[in-house]
Amino acid sequence: MPSRNLSAEPPRPPPVAYGKSRTVSPEERVSGYEFLQTLAAEVSKGNVNLPCFPDVVIRIRQALEDPETRVSQAVRIVGAEPRLAARLLQTANSVVFNPSGKQVTELRTAITRLGNRLVQSSAMAFAVQQLRLTPALRSISKPLKSLWEESMAVAAICHVVARRTEVNPEEAFLAGLLHGIGRLYIMVRTANAPQTVSIDSSLLQMIDGWHPSIGKAVLENWGFSEAMADAVANQNVYDYGGKSPPDHTDVLIVGVVLAQAMRDPTGVRDADVAMIKSFGRLALTPDECRLVLRHTEHQISSLRSVLGC
Repeated sequence: MPSRNLSAEPPRPPPVAYGKSRTVSPEERVSGYEFLQTLAAEVSKGNVNLPCFPDVVIRIRQALEDPETRVSQAVRIVGAEPRLAARLLQTANSVVFNPSGKQVTELRTAITRLGNRLVQSSAMAFAVQQLRLTPALRSISKPLKSLWEESMAVAAICHVVARRTEVNPEEAFLAGLLHGIGRLYIMVRTANAPQTVSIDSSLLQMIDGWHPSIGKAVLENWGFSEAMADAVANQNVYDYGGKSPPDHTDVLIVGVVLAQAMRDPTGVRDADVAMIKSFGRLALTPDECRLVLRHTEHQISSLRSVLGC
């Protein structure tokens, strides 16, 4: 992967909090900043180290990208993980991804029905669940749960919004699910960091400014598409103006903002829709955004049952 400079702190978007806020000491802020600089330098050189993360996500992605062995190899990989195999069958038979209601019982059929991106999404869900159950990461279990719940909401919104565009809805769903991979990377590395770095203090206040660039580097290292990596990197670039037609980045920007609106008692703010270019590029008015959220909300509980939360 080409070397890129991620050491300068990028602009900070509105924060997403995962714990109780408190006053941060200068020493904590310095420690958190230096820790993030170290992580950014590592991933910019292609050195991705994610302790306790099951490599099944990467192995499945690689198998599905090979047209010679796509389905058969994926079946072998998934079949070696009974819990993942059960998750895929459950996903393939869920209301969200099986509107016809025709049930499948064979793993090969489930993988074929879901397609590459949704199989990868299920594998990612499985990996995050395994992370949360790892004793060494017990200290970040709650932040991981909050991140995963947010990721499912963003993915569901992206899936709905993408249907209005030429962007593949399943690719948009996966991009939404992976939008916080940089944040996950930072959290997992923090759990293995010296005691001077804490996920409950200074790092929480800086993490949102760093995670998109780190997330892009992680996805590039894992071999995900340029469009998906760029979308993750630019998810908070509110003046983004890509080429026509609207692309993955536009869909993800809107998905992240609307997911925040879903958690906010005030809901969709007209000013946000007017200010953020991607809403205009997708021809989404405030009223249409509210419809998108209403359409998405009933999917969230189904997603939680099939992908876990």
